[in-house]
Amino acid sequence: MPRKKQFAVEDVRQKAMVTFWSRGYNATSLQDLVGTMGINRASLYETFNDKYSLFLDSLSIYKVIYIKSYLAKQTKKYTPREAIIHYFGDMILKADERNGCLMVNTALELSPHDEKVAKIVDQSFHYIERNFFRRMIERGQVTGEIAKSVIPITTARALLSLLIGLCVLSRSNANKPVMQAIVSQVKSLLPLGDNVALLHPTSRPSKNHSGKVRHQLSRMPRLNGKSKEDIVV
Repeated sequence: MPRKKQFAVEDVRQKAMVTFWSRGYNATSLQDLVGTMGINRASLYETFNDKYSLFLDSLSIYKVIYIKSYLAKQTKKYTPREAIIHYFGDMILKADERNGCLMVNTALELSPHDEKVAKIVDQSFHYIERNFFRRMIERGQVTGEIAKSVIPITTARALLSLLIGLCVLSRSNANKPVMQAIVSQVKSLLPLGDNVALLHPTSRPSKNHSGKVRHQLSRMPRLNGKSKEDIVV
């Protein structure tokens, strides 16, 4: 009978992913991995075969947790345009950790000379572009939050490029104003549509609106013996 593992496989997998995320593939040694995962080398080889296989596994975990699951939560929590903008804003909030995005880090480190890695990275970028950016733009145009003049395909590609750039900056010591400029560019790529007021109603009328109401009331005749001052708006 095979020996029963003395550790939770899912837990050590995620610990390995965090190690690769913070250090990169080449800078992560086997000793780093066994130290972080809390297992010995024999268990690592028995469960994951080798460092490279463990890394590919880590990319898959990252894609599920930090791309698919994360973006699914954003689409439920925010309106389409807000979801896109918040995605970029969240990257800036996490910039102090200096980890960036595992997929972007890997694209720079390994994708140019590793086909398996490049395929996983490309699939992840394609998912963000098509299943999040493009879908949110199209949904926002249906609700009227995003202007009809926006072209979903090309704008989604532009947003992906800005996201990758922001991830690279977050790994460096770039200051927040530089990264905030990217968010401003994102907003400019997503001009507001005609129905924004309906999506974000205000609780109180504006001063201009109140002035118009008072002007209209001043021109109204007395209603059932009541003067304009008796009418509550």
